[in-house]
Amino acid sequence: MPLIPENIQAVRSWLRNLHDDITTQLEELDGKARFRRDNWTRAGGGGGDTRVMTDGALFEKAGINYSHVSGDSLPASASAQRPALAGRSFQAIGVSLVLHPHNPYVPTSHANVRFFVAEKPGAEAVWWFGGGFDLTPYYGFAEDAHDWHQTAYTACRPFGDDVYPKLKDWCDRYFFLKHRDESRGIGGLFFDDWNEPDFETSFALTRSVGEHFMPAYTPIAIRRRDLSFTERERQFQLYRRGRYVEFNLIYDRGTLFGLQSGGRTESILMSLPPLTRWEYDYQPEAGSREAALYSDFLQPRDWLNHK
Repeated sequence: MPLIPENIQAVRSWLRNLHDDITTQLEELDGKARFRRDNWTRAGGGGGDTRVMTDGALFEKAGINYSHVSGDSLPASASAQRPALAGRSFQAIGVSLVLHPHNPYVPTSHANVRFFVAEKPGAEAVWWFGGGFDLTPYYGFAEDAHDWHQTAYTACRPFGDDVYPKLKDWCDRYFFLKHRDESRGIGGLFFDDWNEPDFETSFALTRSVGEHFMPAYTPIAIRRRDLSFTERERQFQLYRRGRYVEFNLIYDRGTLFGLQSGGRTESILMSLPPLTRWEYDYQPEAGSREAALYSDFLQPRDWLNHK
């Protein structure tokens, strides 16, 4: 599957536009705050554009990154699934975002789409796409989970009946805290090392996933943003944010890639929430909405057929 320079430029152009489009949509959704924008360069090659919003009407913190970095040797996190690629030079282009709302009834959410090229003299370039989006509620609503997965299904449907189930299952397995034996949230879509059947189809799937994130998230945020909450719900939100931090620092391949490749630390860790807390041996009260999160929502299920 040969790659030509025009392919890379097409991906780069689309990702820059996606970065700008989602920035605009998030500012409109928040209705108050604006993103601080930091352009940066990387000593090893490339750079990016980090945008962070704080203390908005909806978002306590939101961040969206664009980066295009290159280097002489692919980091271990990127070659773990393909050891034969270790030592190749690389380019990595991507957009990633994380949203941390104020209101505990509005879920945290994450999305990213990315493209890698690994090269060495005398050999054909190896390329692949990756990405997805997932939802991390603090208080679960079956309606929200259904609608989230319905939009995920819509994003995948043009590419075959087997794509959504495959990417949903991949997401359920990936966003899992092994040390807690616990899912991070209600999942969504996840894929990596994706290059089948060809560049055009893989790129089209990646575009569809990236462009369906805001249609998936916006209705849920609007539906829940004005619900009243107490200090109890706020404290539970802060406690559950700790799980988000644990996953990102222990397992997340994007975080590991950024750190291993000498990326900009402030941009890599912009995904972390502004406030969180840990509590020793917390146990939710039986029959509470906090307990229902664990029993009813942090278990993989067929949300398309469950409301």
